[in-house]
Amino acid sequence: MTKYIKTIWLEIHIRVKSKTKMFCSCTNAVALAEEPNINVCPVCMWFPGMLPALNKEVVRLWMIGGMMMWCEINKVSRFDRKTYFYPDNPTAYQITQLYEPIVWKWSVKVIVDDQVREFAIHHMHLENDAWKLVHAGWKTLCDFNRAWSPLMEIVTDPVFHDREEVMEFLKELQKLMRAGWVSDADMEKWQMRCDVNISVAPEGSSELWSRTETKNVNSFSAIWRVIDHESKRQINILESGWVVDQETRWWDDETGTSKSQRSKEDAMDYRYFPEPDLLPLVLDDEFIAEARAWIPELPIEKRLRYLNEYWLWVDDARLLTTTRELSEYFDELVKLTNDPKKSCSYITSTIIAMINESSEINSIDELRFDIKELARVIQLINNKELSSTNAKQVIDELFKNWWETDIIVDENNLRQKNDTEALEKIVDEVLANNTAQVQDYKWWNVNIFGFFVWQCMKASKWQGNPVIFNELLKKKLD
Repeated sequence: MTKYIKTIWLEIHIRVKSKTKMFCSCTNAVALAEEPNINVCPVCMWFPGMLPALNKEVVRLWMIGGMMMWCEINKVSRFDRKTYFYPDNPTAYQITQLYEPIVWKWSVKVIVDDQVREFAIHHMHLENDAWKLVHAGWKTLCDFNRAWSPLMEIVTDPVFHDREEVMEFLKELQKLMRAGWVSDADMEKWQMRCDVNISVAPEGSSELWSRTETKNVNSFSAIWRVIDHESKRQINILESGWVVDQETRWWDDETGTSKSQRSKEDAMDYRYFPEPDLLPLVLDDEFIAEARAWIPELPIEKRLRYLNEYWLWVDDARLLTTTRELSEYFDELVKLTNDPKKSCSYITSTIIAMINESSEINSIDELRFDIKELARVIQLINNKELSSTNAKQVIDELFKNWWETDIIVDENNLRQKNDTEALEKIVDEVLANNTAQVQDYKWWNVNIFGFFVWQCMKASKWQGNPVIFNELLKKKLD
């Protein structure tokens, strides 16, 4: 049986998080507007005689996006007019970049199966988004809110050969865009979507065979299924002796199948020519340097630092680098506590769980209590003044009522007692009141030891240090 290898490359569209659109001063469609056609003007509605004016902030964010991928920034780039007609593009053209894009080749580092890999970027270019069509019964309505919103299109080389590589690359790219505050890259809100190109050929083939492009896939799970479905479909066609048509397809996530949309165009079919309404984009050294100074520590660099310097678990390091705000909160907490392990534990297992359950707090940067109060909780734990059980109660109060840690601890009698002499008296009383259980323990029923610890904690009103209770009980019972 013939073995086949699949080759995958991606065209990723990411909506830039600028306040205004690409060529006019209308509010950018970062999130869906409450009403259709409220963020519009004669420019983005293509009224006759209106001319585009390039948004400087959009260019700055595009540059940061390219720098986050370690790509080369072209000092001179230009815009081209891509000619085509679809119902959501009534001008019959799109302003884009083909011949001289703003960002040129490099690669993105990704961790796949605990190995650092690099996947090549062919280029990134700038282009405007189209409007939105809303189908209502027998009518199609037009919403211009997202018309001329700025898009980054990132095109990779054909370097992927399995789904895991694609998933890890896209997740890392999403982190990069969020870390640079270039885009929220929320796939559910269509701020990031992906065209998946797949070509299947017999193993050992030196050339790419016919490929298909599945357009506008907007979830990680759907991309996973597209790769699986389309590679199997092409293999079945080849096994039947047919040739795979080079075409554009669309994905039906409900049925888990793709359907042919149109034959795949080549560049010549779009009749590209220089955009007559825009001059070439020339970037000076000062503007590039200002953008480069904005670049933070990359998510993968932080992730490797957390693994190699702090010895965090792989899943924890991945979670803490999901957003820039989360990783910066963790870094600040470590500075205050000098305890990466506990800082990680209380963020990932307690704080994030509270945020997920809250209807008011949606992210770590919306917490209402000072980070110093969480650091104080960890300090009290390390000083054995607060038990891990009571710590959760304190953090819950901080989350809900924004109090100070020491006030919560003292008003609720949560401060742990470490006076060995006082705790020893409690141990003596517990053993004296439970002689039958003591005798049972001495007859090798060691499982009953937890009973004595529980009785001591209860007698101390849950303020005694359980570690000291354990030591005293072992000494007196053995």
